[in-house]
Amino acid sequence: MGAITGAEYKKRIDELQNEVWIEGEKVQGDISKHPAFKGVMESQAKLYDIQHDKNLRDIMTYLSPTSNGRVGTSFLLPRTKKDIKKRRHMFQQWARTNAGMMGRSPDYMNTVLVSLVVSQHIFEKYENCFPENVAAFYEKAVENDLSFTHTFIDPQVNRSPYQLFEETDEIIAAKIKEKTKDGLIIKGAKLLATQGGITDEILVYSKPGVLDKSYAYSFSIPSNTKGLRFICRQSFRSSDSTFNSPLGSRFEECDALVVFDDVLVPWERVFYYENIKVTDTLSVQGAFAPLALHQVVSRQVVKTEFILGVAQLLVDTINSGQYQHVQEKIAEIIVALETMKAFLIASEEGATKKHGFMLPALYPLYAAINTFPRIYPRLTEILQLLGASGLVSIPTEKDFESDIHEDLYQYLQSKTKDAKERVQLFRLAWDCCMSTFGTRQTLYERYFFGDPIRLSSMLYQAYDRRKMTEWVEKDFLSNSSKNDEKR
Repeated sequence: MGAITGAEYKKRIDELQNEVWIEGEKVQGDISKHPAFKGVMESQAKLYDIQHDKNLRDIMTYLSPTSNGRVGTSFLLPRTKKDIKKRRHMFQQWARTNAGMMGRSPDYMNTVLVSLVVSQHIFEKYENCFPENVAAFYEKAVENDLSFTHTFIDPQVNRSPYQLFEETDEIIAAKIKEKTKDGLIIKGAKLLATQGGITDEILVYSKPGVLDKSYAYSFSIPSNTKGLRFICRQSFRSSDSTFNSPLGSRFEECDALVVFDDVLVPWERVFYYENIKVTDTLSVQGAFAPLALHQVVSRQVVKTEFILGVAQLLVDTINSGQYQHVQEKIAEIIVALETMKAFLIASEEGATKKHGFMLPALYPLYAAINTFPRIYPRLTEILQLLGASGLVSIPTEKDFESDIHEDLYQYLQSKTKDAKERVQLFRLAWDCCMSTFGTRQTLYERYFFGDPIRLSSMLYQAYDRRKMTEWVEKDFLSNSSKNDEKR
């Protein structure tokens, strides 16, 4: 089959009839037509269609060594620096269709799957691991262009650092309840499956640091597996109108609680189980961090470009660019953009080969994910400061079609745009920085890879500073002592 089209994606998900709940009701019929999901599924469908654009074919796809058909570049196993850069060009081509607002577009999870393949040398070392299952499932995903959601976060019952186990006999966090001849039986729940219920598969894995082996596992199963439920939060799109809700109406990715009600995971779908060491080793030595972070930072660069574009349009529209404080704010966004681009380029140029695969340099990417959660809230704040009261005076599309439209055109015009054009721009900025969709985006970027303080600690632990300390000791401390003795 190879790279699919948008129509094929929607048809396939509709046919799965996944068990999805939202606002107390089970989704019935085609989920691609449901108000909460139709916008993002249409946007996702466009991503798949881009794979068939003749002008972009060499960026978006490559020839499969298995079938010799065209398959999606996000599945490409990187062997060279050229492969890494091709992956980035593909990521950013997709991200530009959604302003980088779709954090779980298919290329993210495809990259996670690629990272498992690249980390097979770890699976080969330990018991209860099935590297052959990883390889076989990867081929299936590539040749069928499967889409994925994922989950790995346990419910927030008790976040105390001293609470190591559940305080109840009831199963809360999803665990291996039983092992049978057919596979694992999983019982419990996990958070935070973005796009849960609108993908072919759900990839499940454990976070590092678990203490009970029944919580240490990784597998992928179809989203319509018996006993699997997706309980979505309320949709954060404010309107189906692309004028009223230009971002939320198209790119709102629902987040879901995933319930495993005695779900059978067939053995051929299990990547590993009951092995704490593998869970911890994958997080430190596996390919997830360099490959997934490379995809994430590629998208975040595009998102920052988008915010810079919106900010400059706000300035141009109301002719405020001559004020120095406005120039300072635009310059601040430019600095953020160039900083993120520099991190990305440094990771690619510093890439090295490990176990036959080329991986981006990790330190620049660690620096990037420590930077972006801090600067993104500031970027949205700058939009608020530049837009000011204009972000409140934003009548709807129906207002412009009503009997009072002449008042709106008279009193809401700007230096460079008529009233409707001006309001459309300010609604775009509002949806980026003030709406429920926009504020979810801010929270999302704050915690994309977890607590920012923990990320700082990870960088502190991982970064090799020995050359710097040895240099200071040798040239500025040891010599000083000798010079003092001579005097």
